[in-house]
Amino acid sequence: MSTASQKPLELILARNLMSALSTPAFLVDEGGLLVFYNEAAGVLLGKQWEALGTVGPEEWGSLFGPFDQNGEPLPYDDLPLVRAVRDDRPAHAEFEIRSTDGEQHRVEASAFPIQTAHGSRGAIAVFWPVAANGAGA
Repeated sequence: MSTASQKPLELILARNLMSALSTPAFLVDEGGLLVFYNEAAGVLLGKQWEALGTVGPEEWGSLFGPFDQNGEPLPYDDLPLVRAVRDDRPAHAEFEIRSTDGEQHRVEASAFPIQTAHGSRGAIAVFWPVAANGAGA
């Protein structure tokens, strides 16, 4: 495998951590490429990581969202994952996502940046369903 195609160690370690979490989580690289999501995210989204694989922001955005309360896609630059990478600081938001069976889920998401030793970046976002009364599920 060439060095150019290898992921930074920090993203590999983040993936290993996420695999052990029971909270749904996404991992993106600095370009917004979805490089992993854990089993808990797969259950909520209706599609396991192994069935989807690495996809760009247009594809994961059209599959899962996020969307505002009117069902409109949120601007890419406003997403917590994107803000965490861009601003190099944690970001949080509440929005709708859609599972592959079409079911909408209101979630809260918190994202935090990952800085690698080589200066490249990525971010992890953890998200969880919000109960109808606004309290976390």
